[in-house]
Amino acid sequence: MNSLEPLQVIAAPRRLRILELVWDRELAAGQIAAQFEVTFSAVSQHLRVLKSAGFLIERRAGNSRFYRADRAALGPLRAVVEDHWRAGLNQLKELAEAEQRTIEHNEVRP
Repeated sequence: MNSLEPLQVIAAPRRLRILELVWDRELAAGQIAAQFEVTFSAVSQHLRVLKSAGFLIERRAGNSRFYRADRAALGPLRAVVEDHWRAGLNQLKELAEAEQRTIEHNEVRP
């Protein structure tokens, strides 16, 4: 596998989403794959890239593989990842507030 630069690794939206899923908890590969509408093989490839970059910690238990983010390994990229999520959350908040204003405006009409 080609060695990707750290920014290239986290530039893929699915890989960012995987990091988000395992940021505060450990999940099995199947649990991670269930969050995407792509094949398990495609998700597995993203997991391999993240693990090769040192951004995931893998634990094996029997036939299962569990993953969690290695925040320390992300180093200065950790702020980039967290800022990306914060921006996404802020955008979601703004959309929800706009939707609520629309609902309230329509309820006021006679």
